[in-house]
Amino acid sequence: MSRNPNHGPGRRPAPETNEAGAAAGAATHPLRFGYGTNGLADLRLDDALALLADLGYDGVGLTLDHMHLDPLADDLAARTRRVARRLDALGLGVTVETGARYVLDPRRKHGPSLLDPDPDDRARRAGLLVRAVEVAADLGAHAVHCFSGVTPAGTDTDTAWKRLTDSLAPVLDAAATAGVPLAVEPEPGHLLSSLADFHTLRRLLGDPELLGLTLDIGHCQCLEPLPPADCVRAAAPWLRHVQIEDMRRGVHEHLPFGDGEIDFPPVLEALAATGYQGLTVVELPRHSHAGPHFAERSLPFLRRAAPAPGHTNRSGEPSATH
Repeated sequence: MSRNPNHGPGRRPAPETNEAGAAAGAATHPLRFGYGTNGLADLRLDDALALLADLGYDGVGLTLDHMHLDPLADDLAARTRRVARRLDALGLGVTVETGARYVLDPRRKHGPSLLDPDPDDRARRAGLLVRAVEVAADLGAHAVHCFSGVTPAGTDTDTAWKRLTDSLAPVLDAAATAGVPLAVEPEPGHLLSSLADFHTLRRLLGDPELLGLTLDIGHCQCLEPLPPADCVRAAAPWLRHVQIEDMRRGVHEHLPFGDGEIDFPPVLEALAATGYQGLTVVELPRHSHAGPHFAERSLPFLRRAAPAPGHTNRSGEPSATH
């Protein structure tokens, strides 16, 4: 597979970013909304993409999994080319997500992880992420999402961080070669569970250029000390991917919009003000049984909550708005 994200039929080069982490020219760009295929697991991938295009989404968060674009398939390169052409025809942007529950091990959810005691198991997860980077380059994706995994029982914290940094080294090398950012997600219950933990990883790795952040707005509500809008502003320089759903404080449960506690207009105003130009992807993986319903319902909600055309943010400067 090609490793240059500017080549291939599905090319959608990621926007250039300045030192503040905001995309160049961002003041003229609106927020771009997508929907995650992990919330459309009962649909064929082609049907899911057509649905999202028909509903008016700007893109898709594509989870590499057995029912959609299987990262372990022998004909992955050919499948990826077909998906790239389909995305191009539908006008959909894409980010590649790697949170499939059982894609590597049918008996262990999200296993093996980058923290497993067995080095061969860690290498399997790192290999999946390298493959995801290659797929992302061929699709023209703006980022590849990943997470650390849960610290195994009996593993001390220092050892866990050492395993994580060592495991990510070949993935970051692949990301640098492909020019596709790696966007690590703080995940409740994982070793890397907070924005503070992301900065720990960044420092341990020497602040590599292609290491960025996936910010899940629900996770901010769930466990961060700052309100979600403040989390967006704090994360802005490293922001490469955004996931969004509703959530309640202290409860890691992805909820449809309106069923949780998040006040979304300030969050989307803050996001627009950063100049972020990647996708903001709805993540409702436990609602696939009614995926088309929630996809249809979610986009109008986000558009109503997003800043209006000509809106001015709290600093008095024009925002990147619809």
